[in-house]
Amino acid sequence: MGNFAYLNTRDLEFIIQEWLPTERVFGYDQFKDYYSKDDVKAFLAPMLKMAKEVVEPTNDDGEKNPVKFENGKVTLPKSFGPLYHKLQEEGWGTSNIDRSEDAMVMPHILQAAVWEMLCAANPVFYPYILLTSGACDLIQSFGSDYLKAKFMPKMMDGTWSGTMCLTEPSAGSDVGDILSKAYPTDEPGIYKIKGNKIFITGGDNDFTENVIHLYLARVEGAKAGTGGISLFIVPKYWVDDDGNLSDNDVILTGAEHKLGQHASVTAALAFGDSDGCRGYLLGKNPLENEGRGEGMAQMFQMMNLARMETGHMAHCCIANAFYNARDYAKDRIQGRPFTNPRGNRVPIIQHEDIKRTLLMGKAHMEATRAMLMKALYYFDVRHHDPDPEVRTYANAYVEMVTPLCKAYPSDEGWWLCGEAIQAYGGYGYCEEYPVAQIARDIKIYSIWEGTNFIQSLDLVGRKMSMAKGAVFANFVKEMKDFYAANKDNAELGKSFAKFGKSLEAYDAIIKCLLDWKSSNPSMIPTYSRRVLTASSQLHAAHLLLDQALLAQKRAAELGADHFDYNFYIGKVASAKWYCLNQLPQVNFIAEVIVEGDTSVLDVPVEVFDY
Repeated sequence: MGNFAYLNTRDLEFIIQEWLPTERVFGYDQFKDYYSKDDVKAFLAPMLKMAKEVVEPTNDDGEKNPVKFENGKVTLPKSFGPLYHKLQEEGWGTSNIDRSEDAMVMPHILQAAVWEMLCAANPVFYPYILLTSGACDLIQSFGSDYLKAKFMPKMMDGTWSGTMCLTEPSAGSDVGDILSKAYPTDEPGIYKIKGNKIFITGGDNDFTENVIHLYLARVEGAKAGTGGISLFIVPKYWVDDDGNLSDNDVILTGAEHKLGQHASVTAALAFGDSDGCRGYLLGKNPLENEGRGEGMAQMFQMMNLARMETGHMAHCCIANAFYNARDYAKDRIQGRPFTNPRGNRVPIIQHEDIKRTLLMGKAHMEATRAMLMKALYYFDVRHHDPDPEVRTYANAYVEMVTPLCKAYPSDEGWWLCGEAIQAYGGYGYCEEYPVAQIARDIKIYSIWEGTNFIQSLDLVGRKMSMAKGAVFANFVKEMKDFYAANKDNAELGKSFAKFGKSLEAYDAIIKCLLDWKSSNPSMIPTYSRRVLTASSQLHAAHLLLDQALLAQKRAAELGADHFDYNFYIGKVASAKWYCLNQLPQVNFIAEVIVEGDTSVLDVPVEVFDY
């Protein structure tokens, strides 16, 4: 069963070469000698081929041969190990996180385009590389030269893998309540580790020599809550100074059986049951820092990028689901035109409701891709631009949109994959067709890296108040300025009118949030997910309209006979559909929020017993 249905890289080329001002990024010292804006298509074409020919077959292998856990060990699909090492050796893996000035790495914006295709071809596989990259990045950022030399080379060449270890049986999102403990030893910087972790993606495998866990624990005597948590490097096997490996009392106790992601090891791990687990502290000793640990601040560096990557993986699934539905709809002959019931049977892509389904998918896919790629463009700017004011703006933009980029694709992806299944009719419900697996695989992304409710609290509790509200105010102002400058566009006039009305409705939402802070704070978490959705939909509409203005211009310049004409009018159609069909939800959300129904707060929990 093939599942990778990308035909070309045209929209990715449009984003990198035409829409975003990526000449700024390609001009940075770290990139200018290796990458060019003009070479994007030539660069992406072989990656499309690799995704189809090399990565896609491993997805089938993963479905047919899911993770097995026996006698304390896991067995993965046989194709995963060779793929992991191939991608690492050829430079498509962990080595791209190296932030040293002389490292030859890809810009985030280009790397994201590559990752989209590789992830769409096998979304279950890619976290093994992403988590290793994230763990390695933390060591590079916060480790001593000794720790960097000990762990980074083999993580970057694929010999070892890495994880992030947060969740425990008694503490999930409330990380401050973790029970894992760390005890100082006679060796400076080395601590004994005791604890249990669950739901650890990539927590073990059978294709790397060692697994390097980035582990949250509380040093005995540190402060309670998140403020006392520290971060440790805890390898599965202890590494001595000669590079020899020995047991480190890290035991795999189970691998979860999941709705989807069947070839992904979701591990339960026990650390120090025999009092023999050791780890290296990253950062300050909390006992010498008024009981304060640095673990949560350090881990958030990894988590913020991981949240972006989680949204990106959800986007990949959305895109691939609708590309598959498109291909099926082009081939499936069934029914006659509604306007000609005696005519010949036609491919179902010609039926109105299937066209509606596919345009709905196309609009959402292009919206989520635009959100993610623009954010990742600013990742490059904030890391490399020589102008401190530009870096400050870029950092504020990334921080502002991170909860949107994580939550919106993963929230919408679940029902959108359902719509892709619907396009197949009964065949979509059968495992022989790829959209069934894509739907199962996508659901986890709304849960990973902080549930989307947590993302909504991050938006209304942190991001809206950044810099005393200035960052959020600028985010809204840019949308309003964009509307004012383009509202009279002839072809997109109705779309801009909807955008303007939704901006007004959004103002009413924000006023309610401000009022609730003093009058009824419990209303904020009651409605925060809807606020996140409305914020994301406005942001998505802004980006789609911005793209449509450019596409409209290009189409007029090229004319209907040009081979690219349909691509550009398709971009305009996506923006129109989204603004006229999806964006009005912002107005509905505003109506609900202004109404301020308190049923959730008023109802006793006992009603759920009936």
